[in-house]
Amino acid sequence: MTRKENLIKALEGADMVLIENVIDEVIFLEKQLKTLKKLPFIKVNPDNPAQQRATPAQKQYKELLQQYNNLIKLLFAASGQNESDSESPLRRFFNKRDNKE
Repeated sequence: MTRKENLIKALEGADMVLIENVIDEVIFLEKQLKTLKKLPFIKVNPDNPAQQRATPAQKQYKELLQQYNNLIKLLFAASGQNESDSESPLRRFFNKRDNKE
């Protein structure tokens, strides 16, 4: 919950009810993406290794990642900062989180 609170502080001034819902979705999608990363994305035909196909996990990961990216862009827009602004509160938050993992 502290992560959610930090995001909310970074986005003060925006419509908080909507922002909280978006943040909840981002957190949910991050968990789902992390789970899907553990699954194989390619299925190889054992009789012919040249034949490969995407697994349902890969397709779902791709769809969820697109949703996640769209929500992150929405949060950037709500923060009032340009995505190119490397010092925005939201960017600092995500950079700190990335460095911890």
